[in-house]
Amino acid sequence: MAGASPAGASQSLSALAPGLALAIALALGASLLEPLVGRLVPLPALVIALIVGIWLHPLALRGPVAPGLRFCVSRVLRVAVALLGLRVSLGDIAALGPATAVIVILAMATTIFAGIGVARALGLSSAYGVLAGTATAVCGASAALATSSVLPPYPAKDADTVFVIVAVNLLSTVAMLVYAPAGHALGFGDQTVGVLIGGAIHDVAQVVGAGYAVSDSAGAAAVIVKLFRVLLLLPVILAIGFFFSRQTQGAKAPLPVFAFAFLALCILNSIAPSVPMLAGPFATFKAAAGFVSTWGLLVAIAALGLGTSVTAITRLGWRHVATVLCATLVIFAVVAGGLVLTT
Repeated sequence: MAGASPAGASQSLSALAPGLALAIALALGASLLEPLVGRLVPLPALVIALIVGIWLHPLALRGPVAPGLRFCVSRVLRVAVALLGLRVSLGDIAALGPATAVIVILAMATTIFAGIGVARALGLSSAYGVLAGTATAVCGASAALATSSVLPPYPAKDADTVFVIVAVNLLSTVAMLVYAPAGHALGFGDQTVGVLIGGAIHDVAQVVGAGYAVSDSAGAAAVIVKLFRVLLLLPVILAIGFFFSRQTQGAKAPLPVFAFAFLALCILNSIAPSVPMLAGPFATFKAAAGFVSTWGLLVAIAALGLGTSVTAITRLGWRHVATVLCATLVIFAVVAGGLVLTT
């Protein structure tokens, strides 16, 4: 028995290798294409990898790549999401103040329920509504992938996830251009505009770009608020897993270990830099983990694209667009309204 384990591991690795290699190659290609594509349209490598992966889906069907792609979308993804905890500091979150925290939490909860409500009203599944609402409420593509990992299987799951990722990225890009002028039109100062940007834009990259385009103070406020939303990924994922387990008779709520690892790393990130003996080694670890997280997400999303057919995407109609758009409008309205009442 002892001698069978290495052989089994080798066989398992050989089964994963084709799909894993294909996803990694696509991720590398997307990172190289990003600056070239950026001259025409500001698309991040994540979206490029997703779009090219969908285009290459027929190629993925021709070889034994399915096990490796599944591994990327499950195991690699969860490690990458867990490592996002190293980007969040509890001290920065505490500095937000209770009023801002309440506005953000209320906006996120309202957005998720709005996603579910609009989806069901339009005849779509609650699962799609949760994907759209959570991606909008928390952190775009990362939240969509994390949410998908705790949803029960259903026929359109991969297509729904891909669509939400593309949609929230496009809407985030539009929001980069619109939200700062809208905030100033409401009479907000730069720091409050930063809170609006951090509280309402979907993806971290667009939050950084939009915030620092206004001013340093707006950028700092935007990033802190956005990281607070990222921190809330843990309770959101736990709640979603519990909700869908209740809907499926006999199912147990999934235990997303990666979400607890996310919280543990967030706590470590809040403590280690202030401990002299830990500060140096932790900085090295954090840099390495950030690299792994960034590339892990890129590889996972490349694998997701490779496993999704164009036909499945084109079957999605205006109701899918309307759900994401409504969720986007809801989070902006709640955050902006809350800031008007408290400033």
